[in-house]
Amino acid sequence: MQKSKYLVTNERDQLWGLTISTVGYEEISNGEEYPTSGHADGYYFDVNKGRELHEYQLLYVTRGEGVFETTNQRPTRLREGDLFLLFPHEWHTYHPGPQGWNCYWIGFSGRNVDDRVRAGFLTPQHPIYHVGFSDTITRLYDEAYHAAVQEAAYSQQLLAGIVNHLIGLMYSLERNILLSKNSEHVDMINRARFIMRKEVESDLTAQQIAEQLGVSYSSFRKLFKEYTGISPALYQQDLKLQRAKELLSTTDLFVKEIAYMLNFDSPDYFSSKFKRKTGLKPSDFRNIDRK
Repeated sequence: MQKSKYLVTNERDQLWGLTISTVGYEEISNGEEYPTSGHADGYYFDVNKGRELHEYQLLYVTRGEGVFETTNQRPTRLREGDLFLLFPHEWHTYHPGPQGWNCYWIGFSGRNVDDRVRAGFLTPQHPIYHVGFSDTITRLYDEAYHAAVQEAAYSQQLLAGIVNHLIGLMYSLERNILLSKNSEHVDMINRARFIMRKEVESDLTAQQIAEQLGVSYSSFRKLFKEYTGISPALYQQDLKLQRAKELLSTTDLFVKEIAYMLNFDSPDYFSSKFKRKTGLKPSDFRNIDRK
């Protein structure tokens, strides 16, 4: 059984930065021929020859197993709960195992996703995401199919939001699963962040925190950046700038007093960091906040 919807987009939709071309779902039973009929021109393919698409596709296996291969990915087994991403102009092939599978898909293109590829968030070298079964993911695919079938005005913008949600959820789930495999590391980063918040007005350095936690600074910095996305030193600086905003809003302390209270090297250095972060000088921030 297969249900699918293919969509037409216009220039206005493309200006949104993300357009959706197809949404579907298939249930392949034991021994059933694959692919099934019903695919639009340019989508049907011979699994032995493979194909290339002009778009991205994100597929989600909810039952059964299969095999997936691309130019950058050797033949790899797909399992229930795997998402896998097809990239534009990259040769690929995939198919369910002998027992069949249930699989959702959604096809899309646009600069929003291109930017994430250029930034390294999504790569052809890592197209499979082992996220496990997620009711939220299946619900999002169902919502996308419903929106595609209804094809109401501005449905492309709604579908673009669903795709962004799917990609963000996929990325977040897998990264957290990988991090949680070593609970000691997660606990260490959480403890470090607690210390940083507690000691926001002290001169405690990231190196000293690593020493307190009994780990080398290089290892601590690598794990911290993997978990939070920024280095420990930058995380501390952001906490200090947040505290500076509170002090500017709720006290009459001079800017230089706040700078030294938060252990910046000088008032000028504090002001430059504050302006870079907020777009305003500390004094201007205080004046605007109190109007």
